[in-house]
Amino acid sequence: MAFFKDATGTTSNKAIARLHKIIWSLIFGGLVTLVLGLSTQRIDDTVGWTMVVSGALLAAVGVVLVYVRSKMKTEA
Repeated sequence: MAFFKDATGTTSNKAIARLHKIIWSLIFGGLVTLVLGLSTQRIDDTVGWTMVVSGALLAAVGVVLVYVRSKMKTEA
């Protein structure tokens, strides 16, 4: 598939496709949670900050997984 890197390695295309789904779910879900937390802060400060921090952590984990994916090699 043209979407994946051409390289020899040990990771299957199915595993990489699953990782892509997880990565983008974490990034977008984290950013949505972060924005909702910012708007929730006006009503309840504690809940808002909790949502902001958890959303930022989810997005950060997604970004770290993008780096991990860049270092992986696919099967031929």
